[in-house]
Amino acid sequence: MVIAIGFEGSANKIGIGIIKDGVVLSNPRRTYITPPGEGFLPRDTAKHHRRVILTVLKEALEQSGVQPNDIDVVCYTKGPGMGAPLQCTAIVARTVAQIWNKPIIGVNHCIGHIEMGRLVTGAENPTVLYVSGGNTQVIAYSQRRYRIFGETIDIAVGNCLDRFARVVKLSNDPSPGYNIEKMARKGKKFLELPYTVKGMDVSFSGLLSFIEEKAASLIKSGDYTVEDLCFSLQETVFAMLIEITERAMAHCGSSEVLIVGGVGCNLRLQEMMSIMTSERKASLCATDDRYCIDNGAMIAQAGVLEFGTGATTPWEETTITQRFRTDEVFVSWRE
Repeated sequence: MVIAIGFEGSANKIGIGIIKDGVVLSNPRRTYITPPGEGFLPRDTAKHHRRVILTVLKEALEQSGVQPNDIDVVCYTKGPGMGAPLQCTAIVARTVAQIWNKPIIGVNHCIGHIEMGRLVTGAENPTVLYVSGGNTQVIAYSQRRYRIFGETIDIAVGNCLDRFARVVKLSNDPSPGYNIEKMARKGKKFLELPYTVKGMDVSFSGLLSFIEEKAASLIKSGDYTVEDLCFSLQETVFAMLIEITERAMAHCGSSEVLIVGGVGCNLRLQEMMSIMTSERKASLCATDDRYCIDNGAMIAQAGVLEFGTGATTPWEETTITQRFRTDEVFVSWRE
């Protein structure tokens, strides 16, 4: 019976979760929200995390009913992510581990998403579509690694959606991607956009530049509404993602797809993926915003799996790595 606490703060969310034998006991988080038209800068995001992290830690302990003495291992996000938010979260995790005299494990953020998705959905060996503000990858497990079969060659899909939301001045509360999804449901007229799939990889920057340049004039002329443009953007980028996911499934002979990451909450993406998987007589595994969006429990889950193999992170290696690729991790807990 292992109890793990996980600290996640790689982007604009700070979350702390406590897990006991695959059961989430608590998982509070806070989101740094900027005004419409603005993104979040690393320095300001880190200030937000520093301001609220001890409050979130107190909530996590109170909601779980767990005492520090009961915790077996402290887990934190080592990377990838934004440097300043990662750093301040890691400092608190290291401090807590020393005060409580507990072992510590640095977790790959992407692996945290995958292992939380596998836990919540029961997926055994899925092809994984990992889509968030900072990452876009198609992944499958093979020989003790999560192999990247395809990825974005420029910006992540979540970043693409967020940046367009800024152009049309959508609110960042609760997230720009969620507000694009709401607007897209009202869109009726489709604008053809550049569709860039290169083998197993995708590119979003050209598509984003195209729609950013034309948005103001299209809306002003009355040819397209903001809702139409959100609809067109969403349909195009999701079609690209489903194409490369299906190609990876065919290559791996997979019968399951698992969608993880913040963009994975999008119901239209889940609907489009469901159509593809049902045509292939495969199954779709997806979660809601409790676990798709960055959270502490996913870091605790990935950490506890590694801890179960007897591994811990030496103190001199409890640093952060902004560019920490999914396939760099040796997956010792899977056969």
